[in-house]
This record gives sequence, C-alpha cells and structure tokens, in this order.
Amino acid sequence: MSGPISKEEWEKVRRESMANLDHVIESVGQPNVLLAYQSKAIEPLESGTALLVIEKSRRVGLTWGLASYAVLRAGRTRAAGGMDVMYISYAQEMTREFIDACAMWARAFAQATIVLDEFLFDDTDPAHPDETRQIQAFRIRFASGFEVLALSSAPRTLRGKQGAVIIDEAAFVDNLKELLKAALAFLMWGGQVIVCSTHNGADNEFNVLVQDILHERRPGTHLRIDFDQALLDGLYQRICLVRGREWSPEGEAEWRQEIIDFYGDGADEELFCIPSMGSGAWLTTPLIEARMTIDPEDAPVIRISLPLDYLQRPKLERDHLFQIHLDTIKEALEGLDENRQHAFGYDPARKADPAVMTLLSIDKVLTRRAALTIELRNVPFAEQKAVAELILRNAPHLVGAAVDATGTGANLAEDLGRAFGLRTDETPGGLVWEIKLSQTWYNENFPPLKTAFEDGAIQLTRDAEHVVDLRLVKIIRGIPSIPPERVGEAGAKRHGDFAVALVLAYFASRMQWHEYGYQPAPPAKSRFDERAGSDQGGGWHDRANERERPFRMASMRRKPGIF
Repeated sequence: MSGPISKEEWEKVRRESMANLDHVIESVGQPNVLLAYQSKAIEPLESGTALLVIEKSRRVGLTWGLASYAVLRAGRTRAAGGMDVMYISYAQEMTREFIDACAMWARAFAQATIVLDEFLFDDTDPAHPDETRQIQAFRIRFASGFEVLALSSAPRTLRGKQGAVIIDEAAFVDNLKELLKAALAFLMWGGQVIVCSTHNGADNEFNVLVQDILHERRPGTHLRIDFDQALLDGLYQRICLVRGREWSPEGEAEWRQEIIDFYGDGADEELFCIPSMGSGAWLTTPLIEARMTIDPEDAPVIRISLPLDYLQRPKLERDHLFQIHLDTIKEALEGLDENRQHAFGYDPARKADPAVMTLLSIDKVLTRRAALTIELRNVPFAEQKAVAELILRNAPHLVGAAVDATGTGANLAEDLGRAFGLRTDETPGGLVWEIKLSQTWYNENFPPLKTAFEDGAIQLTRDAEHVVDLRLVKIIRGIPSIPPERVGEAGAKRHGDFAVALVLAYFASRMQWHEYGYQPAPPAKSRFDERAGSDQGGGWHDRANERERPFRMASMRRKPGIF
C-alpha cells in the first residue's frame, strides 16, 4: 500500500489479498506467481547483493513480491543463509499488509511458522531512557528461529538488530538519512538493506541515494520499475486474473489512461519514476525571496532570548529585564498603520523551538504585508501571554487572532480567549481562534497562502531564517506539512515556526469580519450620582462600566497609543 486509504478500502484490500493467492498459484503455477519485475527485484538479493535500491511506480505490487523474499529468507536455517527480516514504512496499514502477505507466502511455500502476533515494540533513546515510547508492531516467527518483524516507524533500536531490513516508501519515512545510517550497519554482519520507494522530489534523501549509486559514489545495486514496465511484464493481466475479468489490449490501454489521468500533474513522479524538482518542497526559494520585499526597519523582526536562569532570578530583576523587551515591542506597535486592518498568528513553543507571533496588515487591494514579527526563545508562558495581549490590545483594526492550540498552546489560546473572546461557530463575535493543527487543517489552509505567494498578494520582511522556515514545509503524501526534523545549530534550531505563525495569521486575515463604529452609551445616572457632582467623572458606576465593556464588537476603532 503506497498511500493512505479509507477504512473500507483497507478492509477490501485485505480480504482480496487473503483470498486470491491460491487462485493465482492454481492458474499460473507457483514458479510463475511472481511477475517478471517482482522476480527481478528478488534475484540480486538471492545472489548476495548487500544494498538494493529500487525506484518504483505506485500500484505495481512490489511490496507483495518483497514479502515472498522475506518469508524465504527468514524461513531458512542459519546454515542455509537464514536471518531475521525487518520491514519499516511510514504507516501502520502498510506494515499490517506486509505481515498478511508474508503469512500468505508462508502458507504457499509450506513454511513452518510458530506464531503470527501483534505486540508493542519499545523504541528507546539511550540518551533519554525515560522517554521510551511503544510502537505497535507485527511479527511472524518461523521454526528456523528467525522472524519477520514489521514496524510502522523508524525506531532507534534498529541499531541493535541484525539481518535484512526492507525500507518501503523510503522517500516518505521520517528522517531517512538517520534511518539509513542505522540500517547500513546491518551490512557489517552479512545483512542486506532493501530501499524501495516512489519518488518525493529531486532533493529527497531517497533520490540522493539513487544518484549516489548511479554515479558510483556508493556501492549498491539499482533497479527502476516504472508503470509501463510493470504493464509490459503483465501487471494488468494479473489484475484481470485476480478480479475475474477478461484481458484485452484495448481494456489495458483504457485502464492505463485512467490511472495516468487520476494522478494528473503528479503522474511523472508517481508512476514513471521522474522526481519532481524541489524535493516535495511547498515553496521554492526564488518564490519566497521574491515576496520578501520589506526592509526590517519597516516591519521589524524582534527576537527575544531570555537567560536560562531567568525564572530563578528575583522578581524585580525579571520584571526589569522583560520590560526592556516590552518597550521595544510597544515602540514597534506605535509605528503600525492606523488605516489598515491587521491579523495575528501565534505558534507557541517553550524549549526546543522559538515561539513566533506574526502580525499581517491588509491594504485596500487585499495584499497582506508583514507588519511585525516577534520570536521568543526561553520565554516562559506568562511572559509570552503578556506579549500576545500587548499586541492584541494595540494592533489597529484587528480582525482576528489564530493561535496554535495543539499541546502546550491550548492553555495560552484559552487564556487569550478569556481576555478577547473565543471565536467559534456558536460565538462568532470572538476574536481568538483556537486552532488544532492537523493534516486536514494544513491541507485546507496552506494552499491559499501558496496562492498568495504565486499571485504576489503577500509581502514579507527580508529575513534569512524565515526563508529557512518556509523552505522546511514539504509536500508529504500530497499535503503541505512540517516534517519532524529540525534545522540549525544546537541551541538555535528551527522547526518551520515562522511558517506556522504565518499560515495562522493568513488564516485569520481571510475570515469574515465586519467593522462596527461601536460606542457604548453612558449609563443612566441615579439621583445619588447627580448629588455627587460632575467632578466625580460619572462616579463608580461609570468606572465599573469601563471595566465591564465587551472586549470588542468584531473590530473596534481605538485611539492611538499603548495601553
């Protein structure tokens, strides 16, 4: 399985795969059960190839063929070359399917298996043993003493294993470079490494590995199986056999075209092993830099880094130290254009990454322009909230604020919502959106931001680190996403933080807001107030009313100045 599918589709695939192997073997005979390209992938492994790298099309059943090799290798005795086989990919569905295929092959080859089970695999970081996490894994044990082990991620404890390892859809696994380092250690003890994948961009580590082998910078065997090669070797004929259809050249040509049309612009990469330029990058560097047209003097990027022992210092010293930064932010806020609407995005963070707040202005032709960006390292959450509140209270015509409420950001988003109103379907007058970042949210909200880049409808401050953050956004399984790896030097690593804050601010700027010329009516005076005299400024009622006024009616005009 080379990509996410629905639950119903998954159940159908598993039923068909469990039911059809015997029928195929009966029809074509066991020696011919593998198609030519599947056999071609196994031949070098049987002859002793240590590293095999395969560029492949989607939908060609290569994983199914590799499962047959895993069973043959694990089912042998040590004297006959048997060894453990580990299978790793990015999705649990793929690992379960691989184990199912291995079970079918074991039955077809009459291999003796001890047990097929599901268990939790401990993924332990030796440097941080207290952070051990458990990964759902699948296993088949053979009478030979060896086993096939399938994992849905790349555990660090791979380094303690021996045998053969299959990395499937390698271009989509987390941190392939580090995974390869661990896997290639298998070769020292006579193991094998099989790396196969559909491409995910020219700069992806998988394509780097392919090019290293093709240019003889690294020893290894290379195979390329594109969609047309699979068809020539009988892929569609086998599909017809499994599904009980009659094969014809016309039917195959029609089916081929349907698949190509389905993938559209991605057909070259998905079907014909031609990596797209940009490594699946969401935005190219030239496009990002073309939109960075604002000088830092006009749209400041304020970076605040507090001492590591900040919380241990006396309160007076903390207040003095942080007030210096607040004064800098106040000065920047006073320079904002009073005639423009503004939108706010906030990506909270505390330890490894910087917290980023960005403010976009919206001009009369709806161009979004960077107005102010704040980056905070080692800044406690209370101080972060103080900065956010300062911006929200003083940004002219603020139309919305979107806060990442995933994990640690949930409390901050909630507190800001208390102060400025939460925006929900039930409370559309609120200012603050609590955003639970997810693949679905990214898929809906990154594309409009990219359109703004392509149409020249956004202008950003010139900043090298912001280029790095925007370049870090990758197309992963068709969705713009932030990959897990961080970039930069120790103590100053980044994780696409500005990109997240920017897409949040852009989201807030696109929501439907309407400005009201709202001014509260003065409270009715009692006779007691009248006797108190006009020099009391309206008395206690007026001051109480001032405190209890609604936080905002959508967007309120305010007088300039910091308060």
